Amino acid sequence: MSKPKLTYFDSPASRGEECRLALHVAGVAFEDNRIARDAWAALKPTTPFGSLPTLELPNKPGVVFAQSNAILVLIGRGHGLHPTDLFEAARHEAMMCHVEDLRATVTPSLRISDEAEKKKARTALAEGYLPSWAKHAESQLGEGPFFAGDKLHVVDLKLYMAVRWFASGTVDYVPSTVFASFPKLNRVYEAVRDDARIKAWYAR
Repeated sequence: MSKPKLTYFDSPASRGEECRLALHVAGVAFEDNRIARDAWAALKPTTPFGSLPTLELPNKPGVVFAQSNAILVLIGRGHGLHPTDLFEAARHEAMMCHVEDLRATVTPSLRISDEAEKKKARTALAEGYLPSWAKHAESQLGEGPFFAGDKLHVVDLKLYMAVRWFASGTVDYVPSTVFASFPKLNRVYEAVRDDARIKAWYAR
């Protein structure tokens, strides 16, 4: 292996995409190993925690890293995209956990097949949990434009992916404007979206 290998589903979304973005922003050439959904059942037992993404490094042969937050922190620490100050690093990691809480709460609604039941669950999320989640996130943000000021860190990539998920309008019964009343959160989203390195990734 001559370069890092990141494995995730063939989708520009969620945990895998934020790790791809982190490697790209860090200037790391990597193997972007995208797998089809029907290949997951066979691959799953070989992963450390039965989940994706995973990261393999040339200097750690035979070792497979997993868990998106751990991968992001590893990339961030190695390439100046995560704080060196212990307290500040913990603050960033708390926000990253907050994004994972969001995913854990919303994901069960993705598995609901009955349309009426799905609408009820998603409407409840849009009216209750999601604004509450955003309010807590907003309370941790300063004057920006990024989480820690004028420098992009891996936490910003994670926040970007979370906001983009809903702003895209692809989550049925959740308005794309669900986070519209949270200016600091939207400012982080827009700052990442407009970063030249992020634009370059999506212009490939």
